[in-house]
Order: sequence, then C-alpha cells, then structure tokens
Amino acid sequence: MRYFNYLSKENIESTFFKAPESFDKNTPRDILSYALGATLYMPGTRETIASDIVSKKNSGLASTVFCLEDSIGDSEVHAAEQNIITQVTKINLALSHQEIDFADLPLIFIRVRNPEQILRLTEEMGACAKIITGFIFPKFTSASYKYFEIIKSLNAQVTGPFYGMPIIESPEVIYRESRVKELMEIKQLIDSFQDLVLNVRIGATDFSGLFGIRRGPDVTIYDIMVIRDCISDIVNIFGRIESDYVVSGPVWEYFANVERVLKPQLRRSPFEEFHDNSGCNGTKIRSQLLNKYVDGLIREVILDKENGIIGKTIIHPSHIIPVQALYVVGHEEYLDAVSIIKNSDGLQGVVKSHYTNKMNEIKPHYRWAQKILLRAKNYGVFNEQHNFISLLTEDTYV
Repeated sequence: MRYFNYLSKENIESTFFKAPESFDKNTPRDILSYALGATLYMPGTRETIASDIVSKKNSGLASTVFCLEDSIGDSEVHAAEQNIITQVTKINLALSHQEIDFADLPLIFIRVRNPEQILRLTEEMGACAKIITGFIFPKFTSASYKYFEIIKSLNAQVTGPFYGMPIIESPEVIYRESRVKELMEIKQLIDSFQDLVLNVRIGATDFSGLFGIRRGPDVTIYDIMVIRDCISDIVNIFGRIESDYVVSGPVWEYFANVERVLKPQLRRSPFEEFHDNSGCNGTKIRSQLLNKYVDGLIREVILDKENGIIGKTIIHPSHIIPVQALYVVGHEEYLDAVSIIKNSDGLQGVVKSHYTNKMNEIKPHYRWAQKILLRAKNYGVFNEQHNFISLLTEDTYV
C-alpha cells in the first residue's frame, strides 16, 4: 500500500517534494503505527466488503475495520461473523487470482466484542487470516489482558503476525475519580505487550454517551470539556517520549449538510488562491467541503495533530482524502526536521530555519523532528507552495 497511489506519476511529481513510501502489515511497527491514516469502519454485516476492496471503490483507502461491535445489532453477531469470514475468504481468493495486488491491499482490522471471538474467527478463516493486520479491542480496561494473550499465542503460530489496538472508552477512564489510576494500570498492562500494540485509540462516542452528550457539527471534540480533559490525560500518559505509543483520534460523525449555526471553519483565502494545472477551482472545493460538513473534520484533525494525535477513525469514504491530505508533511516542517536531526551532534544548540522565520532548538525539538520524518515516510512531503488543498479535486464530493 502507498498513500495517494491513485494519482498519476505526473501529479505525484508536481505535488510532492518527497513521495510517500510503500508499507504493508509486515512493515516495522514504529513506521506502521503512523501509517493508519483515515481508518474506515465498515459494519460486519455489509455484504459488499470484498468487492469494494478488490474494485478499489473507495479511492485512497489505506486502512479499514470490519466491525462486530456497536455498528451491528446484538442479534446480528453470528451473521456478521460468518459474513466477515466469507468476505476475508473472497479477498484472499482475489489475491491468489491476481484480481488485486497485495501492494494495493489496505491494512485490515476486525473490531471484536470479546477475546474468544478472535480465536473463533481466525480458526474458521484458516490460512485466509493472513491478510488481517490485527484486531481492535473495544471498551479496553486494565482487566482486558486476555486480548493480548490471545494475539501473542496466535503470533507464535504461523497465522500472524497480528497487532492489537485497544480502544480507551470505559467509564473507569472518563470518570475523574478513577481515571489516572485506571490509565496507569492500562499502560502497565500494554507495556508488557508493547511490541503487539499498533495504536492506542480513543472512543469519544462512548465517553460522550456516558454523559448524554453528542457534539454538534459546528464544534470539535476539543470543545466538549469533559472529553477534552480525558483526552489530555490519555495523551499525557501514552504520548510521552518514553512510552512510544501512537494515539489515534476519535471518529467524526458528520458527512452531509445540516443546519449551520456558527461560521464555517475554513478561511476563504487559501482556497481562492488555489488553482491547479487542470483549472481546478479552489472556491468550488471549499463550497463542497462545507456542504459535506468536512470543514469541522478538517479543524478537528488539525487539533489532533497539534496535540500529538495521528490517525483518525472515519465512518464515511468522503473523509478519506481530506484526512490523509492533512497528514502530508509540509515542505517547511520537513526541512526543519531534517535540519534538527542533522545538527544533533552536540556542536550547537539552536539553528536558524531554512525559511529564516524561526529558530530550531535541537534538544527540545528532536523528538518532534523524528515524528515528522516518520510521517514523511508514510504520507510524503509537499512541494514548496503546496498544501492539503492540492490533493482535493472538485469531483471528490460530488
């Protein structure tokens, strides 16, 4: 898989200073953990999962989740399990018949309801389970050790490798009186299985439900104070340098126009100034983003990044390209990162940036620079004067 692989060679060269690199489930964990991008959830009952993936219906899709939890009814679990087994078998058959290349296969995860479901699914999938990258553990707590024990045992066999991704969304974490203790105990648990943890994910919808809250399309999750405070503590504990975990952001729920109360969250000027070689109109792109309520998503992803969060759960294909476009590293920040790493030999403490608009302090910015270079591997680096608008087209939201 390679981000923006739907672009022509000419478009890649004109847009990117450094093109995205390829990755797959066998890519080293430290690189792969930054590669999930916009992770599209699909209900386990959907009967077109395999055909959608093989036909590349969703342009730019790089990671997806087949969901057996909240997206399906309790009475649908068995049918959804059987459907997922069928869909995985079809995808594997398509690979063997060369209807799709392994290089074009998105990272595939399954969100399960309990640890036993992992064993049941992998047993029935047999050799086809090899196309699965990992499993997602909902409502993860400090008592959920069995999930990782099962993943570890499967990886000891020939079936894997599999990763696990815990979703932090339990009452013990959102309630203030138990939060820090529970988070520290969760961290102690996953530290013992660190090589199996690809991401730590945040379940803000479940958190909100415990308070009868649902954020509106005019605000981001960071405007909901009780959720913002909890996210702050999650990042504080799992995002530290010594922790080495990638924390992924919560889902954005809106994908169609609804009544707007506040002003749109996209400035006009960057779009008005944008026209690509094909005559693509930036103003029209902005209008389409607003009509699909993607402007709120864009603002939330920007705030995710500013808070050290990379990766976004999505529930609609229209979110794929804008989210992943926002993860591309800017030309200026890439040159800053390269300079910081290059000058980390202890001979100097601060250097002027290539753009001569800031000072780069080597020690405080070193870990930031490392993360920028990891993002650059997966998502690439824009050419000078290019930004995320360069990857949007007028027909993206038709």
